[in-house]
Amino acid sequence: MTPAARLATATDLLAEVMDTPRPADAVTSAFFRARRYIGAKDRGEIASLVYGVMRHWARLHWWLERFNHMPDPRALVIADCMLSGGRTADAIGGLFNGAKFAPAPLSDRERKLVRALDTRTLNHPDQPEAVQAEVPEWAEASMRATFGDRFLAEASGMLGEAPLDLRVNPVKGTREEAMKALADAGIKATPTDLSPVGLRLAGRAPVMALEAYKSGMIEIQDEGSQLVAFMADARPGMQVVDFCAGAGGKTLAIAAMMENKGRVVATDVLEGRLTRAKERFRRAGLHNIETRAIKTERDPWVKRHKGKFDRVVVDAPCSGTGTWRRNPDSRWRPLGPGLSELVPLQASILDSAARLVRPGGRVVYATCSLLREENEGQVEAFLASHPDFTLVPVPNAWPASWGKPPVGSDMLRLTPLRHDTDGFFAAVLERRADAPTEETMPEETMVEEPDSVT
Repeated sequence: MTPAARLATATDLLAEVMDTPRPADAVTSAFFRARRYIGAKDRGEIASLVYGVMRHWARLHWWLERFNHMPDPRALVIADCMLSGGRTADAIGGLFNGAKFAPAPLSDRERKLVRALDTRTLNHPDQPEAVQAEVPEWAEASMRATFGDRFLAEASGMLGEAPLDLRVNPVKGTREEAMKALADAGIKATPTDLSPVGLRLAGRAPVMALEAYKSGMIEIQDEGSQLVAFMADARPGMQVVDFCAGAGGKTLAIAAMMENKGRVVATDVLEGRLTRAKERFRRAGLHNIETRAIKTERDPWVKRHKGKFDRVVVDAPCSGTGTWRRNPDSRWRPLGPGLSELVPLQASILDSAARLVRPGGRVVYATCSLLREENEGQVEAFLASHPDFTLVPVPNAWPASWGKPPVGSDMLRLTPLRHDTDGFFAAVLERRADAPTEETMPEETMVEEPDSVT
């Protein structure tokens, strides 16, 4: 495709993303599936153009508002090509020329915009900090409360692209063997700094087409997510629940740490995701996993299995602020519940999941959020209302067999700026060994709350 044709197609894709209430990656995949004539290289260039607009969304809107222009898809693509791509007004006029497969010629209003943007750059000293750092209004106050005077630096740390990390499946091979398999396929990988089973690729690669992936030796998983799985310290023979399993990434990591011994129950309210996850479990050669679809966090299954598990991992639904490098559209188009709904839901999920833990067992509460009310705030509230649980500091929770813990604090908090991972939070909560069980509790205290609807 010519550069002009790529711009025209990128404008069409951006229009679909803006008009479709689905994540941008899903819209992009469907867009290209319907246009199989577009080659792989062109797909990459077009997607890069669209994701560039989403990464620069606030600053592009600031410039368009400054020159009284509507932020329609064409204007956003034009502005991004000039402000971040360095194209001149003459170059834009040459690309938007109305030729076959090229964008339609510039309108008078667009020509005025192009002249106004000529020689300018994406950043401007008059832009507010939230605009400079691409932080939406709904998240600004919470993020400022979390980071204080580090707000601009931490938020700016999420402006780039996320790296591509892999997790090596110890059931299928070692990290060194995986690195050799990747090298044989022409792909350079280096060991991650924090995860003892992680690899980071030097660039993008068709990982799912590789034999190492098809055989289950490697999985795509951010280094931060790998660390959350390690926080569970799940050992062979244990009984474990991944309470919000989703696509099964942490389930896989936990089951592999258990060396296929014991039992891992993957639960989720979205049965379809669990069904798709089964293929990942099979490919990884893991046979100690079972799936259980539940209707809500207070499903009767939870009541029937109180106090039966050694470990319960709660990767709670959250704002996803820690994944903005990976999902830049989620800043501006939150497609799920807002913070006012998420915070009480998280508290309810943690409260219910904790019922599954036996005395002496542990709950790992985790999110991919950077906001305090979804993280430390939830843990503090839980401990205040559950005196039979205590916080286990990260160094004490980390599996000794996997070396030195990557963080020496009470709770795990990872940020893109400081750790070059997705933003993750995790806290380990241990139920006291002398906590009363169903058998020892007075009968009147064993009344169950009714199932809730979420």
